Amino acid sequence: MRATHEHEWEAAPGLPEPLPPGEKILWQGAPHWYALAVHAFHVRKLAIYFGLMLLWQALSLQHDGADLVDIAISLSKSLSLALTALCLLGMAAWWSASTTLYTLTEKRLVMRVGIVLSLTFNLPLRCIRSAHVKPLGQDQADIALELPPGDRIGWFHLWPHQRAWFVKNPQPTMRGVTQGRQVADLLQKTWMQAQTSVQGRSTPLEGIEPENKSTWSDQTGHPA
Repeated sequence: MRATHEHEWEAAPGLPEPLPPGEKILWQGAPHWYALAVHAFHVRKLAIYFGLMLLWQALSLQHDGADLVDIAISLSKSLSLALTALCLLGMAAWWSASTTLYTLTEKRLVMRVGIVLSLTFNLPLRCIRSAHVKPLGQDQADIALELPPGDRIGWFHLWPHQRAWFVKNPQPTMRGVTQGRQVADLLQKTWMQAQTSVQGRSTPLEGIEPENKSTWSDQTGHPA
């Protein structure tokens, strides 16, 4: 596994180098910007927080005897700041989604991530221990990949493409993937084929079995 700094060109979209002869791209995709904004940048939670703070401010001003004009002016200033913050986070999520590309081949998963400094992570399928799927609704999902103990990628290098709460052993995550169930099934099938070709076995990839309705397993008990 390795991380490659990108420069001014790519051999192919999402790939810093040409694939070896005979290796084919099976799927390419990017995060949906809205799913990234809600589940990685937590725009919805912040919007609720700002709403509660505005309500508290209005009640406090009313309790202090402020008139309606003063209350409206104070709330409008606070609301403008809150909307500015939410818009900036939304733009960051859109920018992050537009500069990200996930590529699944017959032998590897390649993650091109990063807004200012673009990095490419090459994850051979034979090195992936398990995968965990978190449905997000609207046919979207997060797909987190568990790596062997010796293969560790820095949490800040991956952000926001990492599984929540896993800081000591970060798990690279394909965020907000459209048709997430189908992508997870394709990943499992390809992983099994890669394991068979290397080790002569075809054990299902843990965490994304087709029959398993609850596809996101969090052994720590923390919410994702």
